[in-house]
Formats: sequence, C-alpha cells, structure tokens
Amino acid sequence: MGTLPAWAMRSLRVLGALGLVSGITLVYSRVGTVSSVTAALTYLLAVLVVASGWGLMEALAASLAAVVCFNSFFLSRLHHSYIAAPENWATLLVFVLTAVIVSHLSASTQLRTLDSTRRQHEMERLYTLSRNLLLTDTRRPLAQQVINQIAQVFELRGAAFFDRANDVVYRAGPDDILADESKLRDAALQGTVFHDAPEHLMVMPISLGGPPVGSLGVQGATVSDTALHAIANLTAITLERARVLGVATRAEAVRQSGELKSAMLDALAHEFKTPLTPIKVAVSAMLADRCSNPTHAELLRIVDEEADRLNALLTEAIQMSRIEAGEMRLRCAPYAAVELIRTQLGRLKDKLEGREVIVDVAERLPRVSADPEFMGTVIWQILNNCLRYTPPASRITLRARATEREVVLSIEDCGPGIPPAEQRHIFEKFYRGEEYRQRIPGTGMGLTIAREIVRAHGGSIWVESQPGKGACFSFTIPAAEERAPRPS
Repeated sequence: MGTLPAWAMRSLRVLGALGLVSGITLVYSRVGTVSSVTAALTYLLAVLVVASGWGLMEALAASLAAVVCFNSFFLSRLHHSYIAAPENWATLLVFVLTAVIVSHLSASTQLRTLDSTRRQHEMERLYTLSRNLLLTDTRRPLAQQVINQIAQVFELRGAAFFDRANDVVYRAGPDDILADESKLRDAALQGTVFHDAPEHLMVMPISLGGPPVGSLGVQGATVSDTALHAIANLTAITLERARVLGVATRAEAVRQSGELKSAMLDALAHEFKTPLTPIKVAVSAMLADRCSNPTHAELLRIVDEEADRLNALLTEAIQMSRIEAGEMRLRCAPYAAVELIRTQLGRLKDKLEGREVIVDVAERLPRVSADPEFMGTVIWQILNNCLRYTPPASRITLRARATEREVVLSIEDCGPGIPPAEQRHIFEKFYRGEEYRQRIPGTGMGLTIAREIVRAHGGSIWVESQPGKGACFSFTIPAAEERAPRPS
C-alpha cells in the first residue's frame, strides 16, 4: 500500500480536527448542563491538542469550528451560527492566537528534536566510519576501501574520491555520482567547493594542514556541513596515517637490512683476517731469512705488501660496519695533537718513499679531547690518501692551530688536486674520483670513516683544493680543558 501525498494527509488531519470539535459539541449538547466556561475551556484544550500534534493549518480549522459551535450552542439561545457579539470575536482571537503560538512552539520543538536525532545518528555513523577506517586491510588499495566505507556507512547513492598523488578517481555506491572528474580535480588542485543542493551533491577538497591531497564527492543523503568536514578530515587522517606507517615500515626494513649487512660484513672481515695473520707471519719470517733467490725474494715482498693491503681493506670494512651499526664507543682523554701526528707518521714510515714531511704545530697548542685510536685512524686515513695521489719525493705538510674552543689539524699535499665538482662527494661512502678510480687502488671508505669519527668527536671535516695545486684536508677536534706547553 502506497504512502498518501502530503495534501491528502493534511486534508485528513483537517477533517480529524473538525471531527474532534464536532464530537465535543455533540457530547456537551447531549449533557445539557455544561456551562459556557467549561465548553470554552474544552474547545481551547482541543485547539491546543491539534496545534501541538498536527500543526497550524489544522489548528486554525479547529479554532474556527470551535468558535462557531461555541457561539451556536452555548452563547446564542436561538442557535444562530453567526458571531453575535464582540466577545465572540475575542473568543475567536484567543483560539487563533493559541493555535498560532502552540503550533509554532510545537514545530520548533519538533525541529529541535529532529535535529538532535539527526546529529546523534551522524555521530554514530562517524564513529562507525572511524572504527572501520582503523580496520582497513593494508594489502588492498586504501583509497577504494575508504570511499566504500563512506558510501556504505552514510547510505549514499554515490561517492567518489580523487587521489591527487596518483591522478586516479575511486567510486562507490549503487549509482554513479553526478560530479565529473573535472570538478573533482578542480576541488583538489584549487581547493574549491562545489555544491548542488537540488541533487544533494557536494564536492570538497581534502587536506590536513597542507595542500589538498585529493577531493571527496558525496551525493544522495542529507548530511550536515559539520559531518561532511568530519568525513573529509577522517579521510585525510586515514591517508596520512597509512603514508606514515608505510614510511616507518620501509625505514625499519632499511634499518634491519643495514644492520644485517653490517653484521655480515663484520663477520666476513673477521673470518678473512683469521687466515691472513698466519700468512703475514710466514711471509715476514721468510723475508727475514734473506732468500738467496732474487726472484723468490721479490715474490715474497709482493705477497707481504698485498697481505698488508688486504689487512688494511679488512680493517676499513670492520670499522665501517661498526660505525653503521652504531657500535663506535669513544674513550676520550687529553692528548697532545703532535703525539697523534707522530704516531701515525711512524706507522707510514715505510710508505713515505722519500717524501718530505713538514710538521708545523702552533706554540702553546692546547691538548685535544680525543680517543687516540679513532683519531689516529683519521690522521692515518688522510695521510694514506695523500700518499696514494702524490708522487715520490713530493712534500706533505701537517699543521695544527688553535681556535677559541677547538684545534684544527690540516694535512696538505702536492698532488693533482680535486676538481670542484668532486669535492662535494669526496667524503661519501665508496666515492672515488673518476680520473683515478681505475689507476689507483682503494675502496672509497677511508674518508667516510674519517668523517664519521670526526663527527663522533663533535668536530667537522672539509677539503680545500684546486686542480694541479694539491689538496688540503682539515678537521677540528674539541680542545681539552687543560692546556699544555708545546712538546719539544
């Protein structure tokens, strides 16, 4: 059975109001002893009931009928149906005012009740939506799940979401939304809002404190602006949460992969060093015996040098793996910078090949706060790098000077220099100059290790160079609190 149209329902209610007044008149006319005051109050009560229950039109009809019946049966003895005296006009006015005021109050109350109920339903749906969005399946496209949930929870005829990052429109609902892709794109790119009230259609941008990440279009349900903005914010929060979780997951995977790589590199380097030690000992012993065969002696010398080179490579690999794993533990104490320099020059004495070494240390240089093993590695790496790229019999200068709170050590060579374009990358891991990477052996880890050790001490490292005029590597070390005179 179909629903009656609005005009038919109102007509039935008007007839019902007239029937109520007629029933009161019939009952009181049969009793015969009812006073006019009682009848008037009863009619007034009837008007109140009709006005509060059905509305103004029905209450006006009841008022007019009540005045006619009251005048005909309780005021006029001749039962005339016209309003015979001025007091009857007053009665009609009271009934009409009562109908107007009560119907208005009733309508306002009903509107507030409906609005409160609607807001409650919207809050319940927003809660359901937020709960469902938290339970989305990360293995499926997130944007499609979001728009499906919005359309389902709010019972929309159609919904659409434009993903600005991927330039894709996702749709949901039983019907296709009337907004075309151009409106969705305009809302996302320009931040504009499109509203078509007759079609219950709205398109709005989605953002979370920054440029819009997309746009949302909904159609087919009367949803308040507050709820629509809440839906847009929930969508933005869900997308941002998924992005952050994705970044965190990738970062964690990279971190675990880096830790695994560092652990494997450290283990392999130690395993390679195990057989290398007896090889080095055996070769050194054979060289000490002064082999009579010159060819054999030369081969032993080559084996000894390559064993040293392999040992240096493995040491760099172990140091790099420990640095990347965050296992570098400094034991800093006051040391004289010149002592650190002379110790490393002694280690490289056999590799100097006649190069002139100048040590220029400023007077009254303060002691530095450094770990002697790690800081010695920095000096050794830079010196070893200079020896690789400078010809024999050239000059290497080591300088040390003090600033307000630091000591600056500089190591300058007379090599070919470093092009400006390569100076920005010289401390990057595995980076080597294009011109010399095939001619001069190396791993590209030495300067990276030096940079990380200097940074761990709280200092900085840099290079200054001009092609053809050599290179100058400088780094800073924090000065210790005490001061010592320059060693003799």
